[in-house]
Amino acid sequence: MRFLAICGSLRAASTNRVLLEAFARHAPEGIVVELFEGMAALPLFNPDIEACGRPPAVAGMARRVGGADGLIVASPEYAHGIPGVLKNALDWLVSGFEIPHKPVMLVHASIRGAFVREHLSEVLRTMSTRLHPGSAFEIHLVGKSPAEAREMLDRPEARDLIRRTLADFAAFASINPTSG
Repeated sequence: MRFLAICGSLRAASTNRVLLEAFARHAPEGIVVELFEGMAALPLFNPDIEACGRPPAVAGMARRVGGADGLIVASPEYAHGIPGVLKNALDWLVSGFEIPHKPVMLVHASIRGAFVREHLSEVLRTMSTRLHPGSAFEIHLVGKSPAEAREMLDRPEARDLIRRTLADFAAFASINPTSG
């Protein structure tokens, strides 16, 4: 199983990015988590541009999303909402075929992100994704340096929780809702 991890922050010291890196590092055998690195290269969404064809950065992102067995999204909460960079990426995917019915799991590097999870869930449901029904994976990394956050996420109990969470998401992602 291959999951694409998308971070809603462009910060170099983003704890949500560190969390996604831990998911990649601690994935159990048979599961690969790859980080999407192209958020900053995406142009601002404009339907007029989309009508003429997707820009190369957008086409590349759409290919990665389409080729993934599921998406893992980690995002900070900005003013009780979705950061613009993440919303922009999602807007580019709205009219494509890559994201409908795609399994999506939300993870969060804070226990204080209820608004962003609620808003993201609404947007992703509207885009016809299959949101993982379990509780969002949360760990409080706010105020930690990337090194401190990595150390916390590399502890045996965090590693085990990440592995169990990924195995559970893989089981959910393997269910084909259109068969049967």
